[in-house]
Amino acid sequence: MNFAKYHALGNDYLVFHSKDFDRELTPAQIRRICHRQYGVGADGILWASIHPESRAFSLRIFNPDGSEAEKSGNGVRIFSRFLWDLGYINDEEIEIRTPGGPVATVVHRRGDQVTVRLGKASFFSSRIPVTGPPREVIEEPIEAAGRHYKFSGVTLGNPHCVIIAPEISRAEAIEAGPALEADPRFPNRTNVQFVRVAGPSRIEIEIWERGAGYTLSSGTSSGAAAAVARKLGLCGPEIRVAMPGGEVAVEIGPEFEVTLTGPVTSVCHGTLSAELLQSAK
Repeated sequence: MNFAKYHALGNDYLVFHSKDFDRELTPAQIRRICHRQYGVGADGILWASIHPESRAFSLRIFNPDGSEAEKSGNGVRIFSRFLWDLGYINDEEIEIRTPGGPVATVVHRRGDQVTVRLGKASFFSSRIPVTGPPREVIEEPIEAAGRHYKFSGVTLGNPHCVIIAPEISRAEAIEAGPALEADPRFPNRTNVQFVRVAGPSRIEIEIWERGAGYTLSSGTSSGAAAAVARKLGLCGPEIRVAMPGGEVAVEIGPEFEVTLTGPVTSVCHGTLSAELLQSAK
Protein backbone atom coordinates (compact mmCIF):
# COMPACT_ATOMS: atom_id res chain seq x y z
CA MET A 1 0.00 0.00 0.00
CA ASN A 2 2.85 2.34 -0.86
CA PHE A 3 2.30 5.77 -2.42
CA ALA A 4 4.28 8.73 -3.67
CA LYS A 5 3.08 12.32 -3.47
CA TYR A 6 3.98 15.03 -5.97
CA HIS A 7 2.62 18.43 -6.88
CA ALA A 8 2.60 20.47 -10.09
CA LEU A 9 2.35 24.11 -9.00
CA GLY A 10 0.18 23.21 -6.01
CA ASN A 11 -2.00 20.66 -7.82
CA ASP A 12 -1.10 17.56 -5.80
CA TYR A 13 -1.56 13.89 -6.64
CA LEU A 14 -0.87 10.57 -4.98
CA VAL A 15 0.68 7.94 -7.25
CA PHE A 16 -0.18 4.28 -6.62
CA HIS A 17 1.41 1.38 -8.47
CA SER A 18 -1.50 -0.97 -9.16
CA LYS A 19 0.70 -4.04 -8.56
CA ASP A 20 0.88 -3.10 -4.86
CA PHE A 21 -2.88 -3.63 -4.47
CA ASP A 22 -4.91 -6.82 -4.81
CA ARG A 23 -8.00 -4.84 -5.89
CA GLU A 24 -8.97 -1.41 -7.14
CA LEU A 25 -9.79 1.35 -4.68
CA THR A 26 -13.49 2.03 -4.15
CA PRO A 27 -14.90 5.56 -4.57
CA ALA A 28 -15.33 5.74 -0.78
CA GLN A 29 -11.67 4.83 -0.26
CA ILE A 30 -10.57 7.41 -2.83
CA ARG A 31 -12.58 10.10 -1.04
CA ARG A 32 -11.10 9.13 2.33
CA ILE A 33 -7.49 8.98 1.08
CA CYS A 34 -7.78 12.39 -0.64
CA HIS A 35 -9.44 14.05 2.38
CA ARG A 36 -7.22 16.77 3.83
CA GLN A 37 -8.08 15.91 7.44
CA TYR A 38 -9.08 12.23 7.49
CA GLY A 39 -6.66 10.98 4.85
CA VAL A 40 -3.36 11.79 3.20
CA GLY A 41 -4.83 14.74 1.30
CA ALA A 42 -4.66 15.28 -2.46
CA ASP A 43 -6.37 16.74 -5.52
CA GLY A 44 -6.53 13.25 -6.95
CA ILE A 45 -5.08 9.76 -7.30
CA LEU A 46 -3.00 8.41 -10.17
CA TRP A 47 -3.55 4.65 -10.56
CA ALA A 48 -0.54 3.46 -12.52
CA SER A 49 0.16 0.37 -14.58
CA ILE A 50 3.89 0.04 -15.29
CA HIS A 51 5.51 -2.53 -17.58
CA PRO A 52 9.05 -1.22 -18.21
CA GLU A 53 10.14 -4.31 -20.14
CA SER A 54 7.62 -3.52 -22.88
CA ARG A 55 7.72 0.28 -22.36
CA ALA A 56 4.00 0.17 -21.60
CA PHE A 57 2.85 2.86 -19.18
CA SER A 58 -0.81 3.59 -18.54
CA LEU A 59 -2.68 5.73 -16.09
CA ARG A 60 -6.15 6.13 -14.63
CA ILE A 61 -6.96 9.42 -12.91
CA PHE A 62 -9.38 9.67 -10.00
CA ASN A 63 -10.81 12.91 -8.63
CA PRO A 64 -11.11 13.47 -4.86
CA ASP A 65 -14.90 12.95 -5.09
CA GLY A 66 -14.28 9.39 -6.31
CA SER A 67 -15.13 10.03 -9.96
CA GLU A 68 -12.74 9.20 -12.80
CA ALA A 69 -11.25 11.76 -15.19
CA GLU A 70 -10.36 11.06 -18.81
CA LYS A 71 -7.06 12.95 -18.78
CA SER A 72 -4.93 15.22 -16.59
CA GLY A 73 -2.06 17.30 -17.92
CA ASN A 74 -0.54 17.69 -14.46
CA GLY A 75 -1.27 14.05 -13.67
CA VAL A 76 0.66 12.69 -16.66
CA ARG A 77 3.54 15.08 -15.97
CA ILE A 78 3.66 13.87 -12.34
CA PHE A 79 3.52 10.25 -13.46
CA SER A 80 6.41 10.90 -15.86
CA ARG A 81 8.47 12.33 -13.01
CA PHE A 82 7.54 9.30 -10.89
CA LEU A 83 8.82 6.97 -13.62
CA TRP A 84 11.99 9.06 -13.94
CA ASP A 85 12.59 8.95 -10.18
CA LEU A 86 12.29 5.14 -10.20
CA GLY A 87 14.75 4.88 -13.09
CA TYR A 88 12.25 3.45 -15.59
CA ILE A 89 12.91 6.30 -18.04
CA ASN A 90 15.61 8.86 -18.74
CA ASP A 91 15.28 11.91 -20.99
CA GLU A 92 13.60 10.14 -23.90
CA GLU A 93 10.04 10.83 -25.01
CA ILE A 94 7.58 8.23 -23.79
CA GLU A 95 3.90 7.57 -24.39
CA ILE A 96 1.44 7.30 -21.51
CA ARG A 97 -1.98 5.82 -22.18
CA THR A 98 -4.95 7.48 -20.50
CA PRO A 99 -8.72 6.99 -20.93
CA GLY A 100 -8.70 10.32 -22.79
CA GLY A 101 -6.10 9.12 -25.30
CA PRO A 102 -2.32 8.64 -25.45
CA VAL A 103 -0.03 11.44 -24.28
CA ALA A 104 3.67 11.94 -25.08
CA THR A 105 5.92 13.35 -22.34
CA VAL A 106 9.60 14.21 -21.79
CA VAL A 107 11.35 14.84 -18.46
CA HIS A 108 13.96 17.65 -18.50
CA ARG A 109 16.47 19.29 -16.17
CA ARG A 110 16.97 16.32 -13.85
CA GLY A 111 13.26 16.00 -13.22
CA ASP A 112 12.54 19.67 -12.55
CA GLN A 113 10.59 20.28 -15.78
CA VAL A 114 8.28 18.01 -17.76
CA THR A 115 6.86 18.60 -21.23
CA VAL A 116 3.60 16.97 -22.27
CA ARG A 117 2.01 16.89 -25.71
CA LEU A 118 -1.69 16.95 -24.84
CA GLY A 119 -3.02 16.36 -28.35
CA LYS A 120 -5.24 18.49 -30.58
CA ALA A 121 -7.78 20.81 -29.03
CA SER A 122 -11.25 20.41 -30.53
CA PHE A 123 -14.06 22.94 -30.28
CA PHE A 124 -16.76 20.70 -31.77
CA SER A 125 -19.83 20.12 -29.63
CA SER A 126 -20.08 16.37 -30.24
CA ARG A 127 -16.50 15.78 -29.11
CA ILE A 128 -16.50 17.95 -25.96
CA PRO A 129 -19.46 17.08 -25.46
CA VAL A 130 -21.96 19.97 -25.38
CA THR A 131 -25.65 19.44 -26.10
CA GLY A 132 -27.41 21.02 -29.08
CA PRO A 133 -26.80 20.94 -32.84
CA PRO A 134 -23.37 20.00 -34.22
CA ARG A 135 -21.16 23.11 -34.20
CA GLU A 136 -18.01 24.72 -32.91
CA VAL A 137 -18.86 26.03 -29.44
CA ILE A 138 -17.46 29.57 -29.52
CA GLU A 139 -18.57 32.50 -27.36
CA GLU A 140 -22.04 31.17 -26.51
CA PRO A 141 -24.16 32.66 -23.70
CA ILE A 142 -24.42 30.92 -20.35
CA GLU A 143 -25.60 31.95 -16.87
CA ALA A 144 -24.32 30.95 -13.43
CA ALA A 145 -24.67 32.40 -9.93
CA GLY A 146 -26.73 35.29 -11.25
CA ARG A 147 -24.06 36.29 -13.78
CA HIS A 148 -24.19 36.32 -17.58
CA TYR A 149 -21.17 34.95 -19.42
CA LYS A 150 -20.01 33.91 -22.88
CA PHE A 151 -18.19 30.59 -22.97
CA SER A 152 -16.21 28.56 -25.47
CA GLY A 153 -16.19 24.78 -25.23
CA VAL A 154 -13.06 22.76 -25.92
CA THR A 155 -11.76 19.26 -25.32
CA LEU A 156 -8.25 17.91 -24.92
CA GLY A 157 -9.62 14.48 -24.11
CA ASN A 158 -11.66 15.99 -21.28
CA PRO A 159 -14.30 18.78 -21.36
CA HIS A 160 -13.64 22.46 -20.66
CA CYS A 161 -15.77 25.59 -20.41
CA VAL A 162 -13.56 28.65 -21.03
CA ILE A 163 -14.80 32.14 -20.13
CA ILE A 164 -12.80 35.21 -21.19
CA ALA A 165 -13.35 38.14 -18.82
CA PRO A 166 -11.75 41.55 -18.15
CA GLU A 167 -11.21 40.62 -14.50
CA ILE A 168 -11.11 37.24 -12.74
CA SER A 169 -10.98 36.16 -9.10
CA ARG A 170 -10.83 33.12 -6.86
CA ALA A 171 -14.14 34.18 -5.29
CA GLU A 172 -15.93 34.19 -8.64
CA ALA A 173 -14.50 30.78 -9.59
CA ILE A 174 -15.71 29.32 -6.30
CA GLU A 175 -19.13 30.94 -6.59
CA ALA A 176 -19.93 30.30 -10.26
CA GLY A 177 -17.78 27.22 -10.88
CA PRO A 178 -20.09 24.60 -9.35
CA ALA A 179 -23.11 25.76 -11.37
CA LEU A 180 -21.10 25.85 -14.60
CA GLU A 181 -19.61 22.41 -13.94
CA ALA A 182 -23.09 20.93 -13.54
CA ASP A 183 -24.86 22.93 -16.27
CA PRO A 184 -27.12 20.51 -18.18
CA ARG A 185 -25.58 21.41 -21.54
CA PHE A 186 -22.46 19.49 -20.36
CA PRO A 187 -23.65 15.85 -20.12
CA ASN A 188 -20.32 14.70 -18.61
CA ARG A 189 -19.98 17.83 -16.46
CA THR A 190 -17.07 20.13 -17.28
CA ASN A 191 -13.91 21.82 -16.05
CA VAL A 192 -14.20 25.62 -15.89
CA GLN A 193 -11.59 28.29 -16.57
CA PHE A 194 -12.00 32.02 -16.03
CA VAL A 195 -9.42 33.74 -18.22
CA ARG A 196 -7.95 37.23 -18.32
CA VAL A 197 -5.84 38.02 -21.38
CA ALA A 198 -2.86 40.02 -20.11
CA GLY A 199 -1.19 40.36 -23.52
CA PRO A 200 -0.51 38.55 -26.79
CA SER A 201 1.70 35.98 -25.05
CA ARG A 202 0.27 35.82 -21.53
CA ILE A 203 -3.03 34.85 -19.90
CA GLU A 204 -4.12 34.51 -16.28
CA ILE A 205 -6.65 31.86 -15.21
CA GLU A 206 -8.72 30.80 -12.23
CA ILE A 207 -9.85 27.17 -12.26
CA TRP A 208 -12.83 25.20 -11.04
CA GLU A 209 -11.98 21.56 -11.69
CA ARG A 210 -14.64 18.94 -12.30
CA GLY A 211 -14.77 16.54 -9.35
CA ALA A 212 -12.13 18.47 -7.39
CA GLY A 213 -13.34 22.05 -6.99
CA TYR A 214 -11.13 25.12 -6.84
CA THR A 215 -7.53 24.25 -7.62
CA LEU A 216 -4.26 26.15 -7.79
CA SER A 217 -3.21 24.80 -11.19
CA SER A 218 -4.26 22.42 -13.94
CA GLY A 219 -2.43 21.24 -17.03
CA THR A 220 -5.38 20.57 -19.33
CA SER A 221 -7.08 23.75 -18.07
CA SER A 222 -3.97 25.72 -19.06
CA GLY A 223 -3.96 24.10 -22.49
CA ALA A 224 -7.69 24.60 -23.01
CA ALA A 225 -7.59 28.27 -21.96
CA ALA A 226 -4.59 28.94 -24.21
CA ALA A 227 -6.27 27.16 -27.14
CA VAL A 228 -9.39 29.33 -26.82
CA ALA A 229 -7.32 32.52 -26.52
CA ARG A 230 -5.51 31.51 -29.72
CA LYS A 231 -8.77 30.52 -31.45
CA LEU A 232 -10.27 33.94 -30.71
CA GLY A 233 -7.17 35.72 -32.03
CA LEU A 234 -6.30 37.17 -28.63
CA CYS A 235 -2.87 35.52 -28.33
CA GLY A 236 -0.08 34.16 -30.47
CA PRO A 237 1.04 30.52 -30.57
CA GLU A 238 3.37 30.76 -27.53
CA ILE A 239 1.55 31.61 -24.32
CA ARG A 240 2.58 31.86 -20.69
CA VAL A 241 -0.31 30.73 -18.49
CA ALA A 242 -0.31 32.19 -14.98
CA MET A 243 -2.32 30.43 -12.27
CA PRO A 244 -2.45 30.94 -8.49
CA GLY A 245 0.09 28.11 -8.12
CA GLY A 246 2.55 29.41 -10.72
CA GLU A 247 3.20 29.54 -14.47
CA VAL A 248 3.53 27.08 -17.34
CA ALA A 249 4.48 27.55 -20.98
CA VAL A 250 1.97 26.46 -23.65
CA GLU A 251 2.54 26.20 -27.40
CA ILE A 252 -0.39 26.00 -29.80
CA GLY A 253 0.43 24.36 -33.15
CA PRO A 254 -1.11 25.23 -36.53
CA GLU A 255 -3.73 22.48 -36.11
CA PHE A 256 -4.26 23.41 -32.45
CA GLU A 257 -1.84 20.79 -31.15
CA VAL A 258 -1.21 21.71 -27.50
CA THR A 259 2.18 21.29 -25.83
CA LEU A 260 2.76 22.26 -22.20
CA THR A 261 5.96 22.56 -20.14
CA GLY A 262 6.11 23.17 -16.41
CA PRO A 263 7.61 22.06 -13.10
CA VAL A 264 6.90 18.97 -11.02
CA THR A 265 7.99 18.65 -7.38
CA SER A 266 8.40 15.48 -5.32
CA VAL A 267 6.78 15.82 -1.87
CA CYS A 268 7.06 12.50 -0.04
CA HIS A 269 6.75 8.71 -0.14
CA GLY A 270 4.70 6.76 2.37
CA THR A 271 2.54 3.77 3.22
CA LEU A 272 -1.22 3.73 3.68
CA SER A 273 -2.46 1.97 6.76
CA ALA A 274 -5.00 -0.83 6.44
CA GLU A 275 -7.06 0.99 9.06
CA LEU A 276 -7.51 3.96 6.73
CA LEU A 277 -8.81 1.79 3.90
CA GLN A 278 -11.04 -0.36 6.14
CA SER A 279 -12.66 2.71 7.70
CA ALA A 280 -13.72 3.92 4.25
CA LYS A 281 -15.58 0.78 3.12
